[in-house]
Amino acid sequence: MQDPLPETPSRLVSGTPAFRRLNLALFAAGFSTFAILYCVQPLLPEFSQEFHVSAAVSSLSLSLSTGLLAVAMLVAGSLSEVWGRKPVMVASLFASAFLTLLSAAAPNWTSLLLARMAIGITLSGLPAVAMAYVSEEVDPKSIGLAMGLFIGGNAVGGMAGRIISGVLTDLGSWRVAIGLIGAVGLASALAAWRSLPASAHFHPRPARPRQLLRSFGEHLRDPGLRALFAEAFLLMGGFVTIYNYLGYRLTEPPYSLSQSAIGAIFSAYLIGTLSSAWIGELAGRLGRRRVLWAMIAIMIAGVMLTLFHHLALILAGIVAVTFGFFGAHSIASSWVGNRALGAKAQASALYLFCYYLGSSAIGTLGGVFWTHGGWPGVAALVTVLLIAALVLSLRLMVLAPRESKLPPGQ
Repeated sequence: MQDPLPETPSRLVSGTPAFRRLNLALFAAGFSTFAILYCVQPLLPEFSQEFHVSAAVSSLSLSLSTGLLAVAMLVAGSLSEVWGRKPVMVASLFASAFLTLLSAAAPNWTSLLLARMAIGITLSGLPAVAMAYVSEEVDPKSIGLAMGLFIGGNAVGGMAGRIISGVLTDLGSWRVAIGLIGAVGLASALAAWRSLPASAHFHPRPARPRQLLRSFGEHLRDPGLRALFAEAFLLMGGFVTIYNYLGYRLTEPPYSLSQSAIGAIFSAYLIGTLSSAWIGELAGRLGRRRVLWAMIAIMIAGVMLTLFHHLALILAGIVAVTFGFFGAHSIASSWVGNRALGAKAQASALYLFCYYLGSSAIGTLGGVFWTHGGWPGVAALVTVLLIAALVLSLRLMVLAPRESKLPPGQ
């Protein structure tokens, strides 16, 4: 008599203790990852003052992190195929938290930049792997809730990191602010290690670089995906540039705002978080082609509002830019998965690569425009980027949908 085959473990379903542990761990992980990544953004003027560097050089504390994150994510996802999802995610969280604590004690500008570069590499293990982990371990009916909480943690963490760093810099120093963010990151890493259920449906695979490169090449040959990758670069580059140099403008007369007040402006992210869900649903009803261009147009209108000198109009412009960006990003990122015929994880990795590359490259370039042209120079750069994105969105409207040549179910 043959031994019975081992039962396949059931996937996690909402309402169960294991699902609650997963949500706690993923929310904490997303929160700390994006708090660590973006906590330096409102501190750029502080870095310029303490280390005697220009705005463009100061922005490297963020741009180097996001640039290396972009590249490292292409590798981290592949490593998780060999080493497993949870080990890569937990190692990413612990390493990033320790490096953040070290960066708070950086004795000079060079050591701070080196720490931020290392943080960009170590952070890549979470966003590149979490989506694969959820898709493998969670029941299809509960995936939407799990991913929604993870993305919510990302958005809240990015916002909280900026606000906390601004407030604590006023109360103490930027070192205290970054040290606290590192401590929060360490607590989140412990929560993920203890609460994140071990993978039950993961099967290790041998590393096959040639097959991975072939998948990337197939995605890059599609004009629609190329346009969406370019949208990620342009939209994120423009969005980060606005927020990078807003602090410089508002700390100067006639505004002379405190770091706490500037940090509070990042609460506009809450509007963006709401818009991503609402606009994503709207695009599902009306069609992505009809909604994407409208979101980019809203961003352009927001940039125009920031050219006025009245603070209320500037803030209204920031809200419009944030609303339009999150709406456009939700449409473009979901469109990538829909348009890719296979190897969807690699297609998403390419989108995120361009997304963070735009943050890094354009975010630093904006410092040159700020130095030589002030806020009108920054606004001009971002407007050119958004006009290019608008042209691409119109191009996407006329591209025919891709038809799969694979058999059904492949």
